[in-house]
Amino acid sequence: MTKKLTTAQAIIKWLDNQFIMVDGEEMRVCGGGFGIFGHGNVTCLGEALYGVRDTLPLYRGQNEQSMGFAAAGYAKQWLRQRFMFCTASAGPGTSNLVTSAALAHANRLPMLLLCGDTYVTRLPDPVLQQMENFNDPTLGVNDAFKPVSRYWDRITHPAQIIQSLPAALATLLDPGDCGPAFIGLPQDVQGWTYDYPEAFFEKRVHRIRRQTADAEEIADAAALLASAKRPMIIAGGGVQYSRAVRELTEFAEARQIPVVETIAGRANLLADHPLNIGPIGVTGSDSANAIAEEADVILAVGTRLQDFTTGSWTAFSQDAQFVSINAARHDAGKHRALPVVGDAKLGLAALGASLGTYRSPEGWTEKARDERAKWDTYVAENVSFGDNRPNSYAQAIGVVNALCHRRDRVVAAAGGLPAEVTANWRTLECGTVDVEFGFSCMGYEISGAWGARIAQSEREPDRDTIVFIGDGSYLMMNSDIYSSVLTGKKLIILVLDNGGFAVINKLQNNTGNESFNNLIADCPTVPTPFAVDFEAHAAAMGAQAETVANPSELGEAFKRAQAADKTCVIVMKVDAYEGWTTEGHTWWECGTPHISTSQKVHAAHVAWENGRARQRKGV
Repeated sequence: MTKKLTTAQAIIKWLDNQFIMVDGEEMRVCGGGFGIFGHGNVTCLGEALYGVRDTLPLYRGQNEQSMGFAAAGYAKQWLRQRFMFCTASAGPGTSNLVTSAALAHANRLPMLLLCGDTYVTRLPDPVLQQMENFNDPTLGVNDAFKPVSRYWDRITHPAQIIQSLPAALATLLDPGDCGPAFIGLPQDVQGWTYDYPEAFFEKRVHRIRRQTADAEEIADAAALLASAKRPMIIAGGGVQYSRAVRELTEFAEARQIPVVETIAGRANLLADHPLNIGPIGVTGSDSANAIAEEADVILAVGTRLQDFTTGSWTAFSQDAQFVSINAARHDAGKHRALPVVGDAKLGLAALGASLGTYRSPEGWTEKARDERAKWDTYVAENVSFGDNRPNSYAQAIGVVNALCHRRDRVVAAAGGLPAEVTANWRTLECGTVDVEFGFSCMGYEISGAWGARIAQSEREPDRDTIVFIGDGSYLMMNSDIYSSVLTGKKLIILVLDNGGFAVINKLQNNTGNESFNNLIADCPTVPTPFAVDFEAHAAAMGAQAETVANPSELGEAFKRAQAADKTCVIVMKVDAYEGWTTEGHTWWECGTPHISTSQKVHAAHVAWENGRARQRKGV
């Protein structure tokens, strides 16, 4: 039996019949999509999507890049068990999604991109928005997605989707290969028909594979860990994606091994758990970095060990040895780690069984706890206010942390706030923190939070999604304030205005350079600097908005926002120079000028390079 459908109709009909089990509940694996229509997708794909508007809801985007960020926020909230698609027209509509795909790729997030393409027949070439390649007519803008996609295809015949769609979905649901799947849809092919086998559209319930680690890899890892005098666990975002928080906690408790968290792994353990020694690395804590320096065996679970985690590989002893549990072979073997390729939940259980009665030496664990206690004292002072200090990110974080519900979700990205949230936020509930620092994308904050709120409202409608954003990121991408109000997906957005790109100004100054073109006041092309009225701007997009003068007023405004029934924006100025979290940082590799006419720049270069002595050279 067959059914005649257009290519676009068949794609959407197939997608509408793909399901997954989440916590015992059957639901569509695709939660819907974000779309902006143009000539490249409105007539055929738009027609197909209209027919499933109740089961695959389509959210109207304001910007294609922000749609991709929203899809990423949705996937994070669902712990990669569900995803959204994005559809854009041919030309700039599609190319605007390249950055979003890169973010999803870096963060190992599922995202389906259904994008318009030029005509396969080439009869009307060159068409509007076509990027002609004189020497290769098959090459177009959509080929730019190849390096930022885990799966890429261009459909040139309707029958191809019978193979392409299952392959794309398999990629989206694969723990080791997860990332964006791109499908280019030429405008003519979208409308062509084909007699599809009806079996292709039968309902299918998928599951996410849990790969069991090789027994010999487990044995090798257990033998090394059993020899440890100063063991440590680095818990990454993969712990949450594997739903292995309980297994990690039980593994650490049974053996009294200190645990530190990556940026993506924040909220693996509660702040007051006695084995939670804090965040590690460049945006970390003195406590985590202190034990990292001395650890002899390090168990890395679900982390790709990027440079902010490793301090550009200066955070550890030169002779420290690594064991890495990771679903992705590429990540498991970094820096000569003993790889345990497989699911974190199963891997921790198998490793625990193989370890037997091993426990970390008591003195080592007590030292780690003492370091965490000292860090907690520092953070408490850092977030405090009332002593006439300038307003700071840390104070704003402390105010919200004290007032929010334990299940509220916190979102931050790029700039100085990822470091400040990572260092100062005290986790109230596991899996409630999203600090996007895999691709460090300015503009993710509001859009990603909108996607997260869509997902949150599907299971926890009474909780809030809270956004920390600087004025620079706000100006880069803010239109999803309007989206959130339009769709009734309430956000609480804190705009912390420090007059420009203050954290990069800080890096500029720390490397001996003069302030230049980062703070608005330091732009030579700006004759008369002035501040944006963020309150009025947010109100113009339908949000409830107000400006506060200090952290005390911020607390009262936050309470009003909690009680509100629509998106609220709270604006507070913070100091660009004072109030930064000055403790907890490791060295970080940053290219500095080897020669300069400035003595300050040269001195900073020498000092920076002196930190390289601790860097592990790939081993």
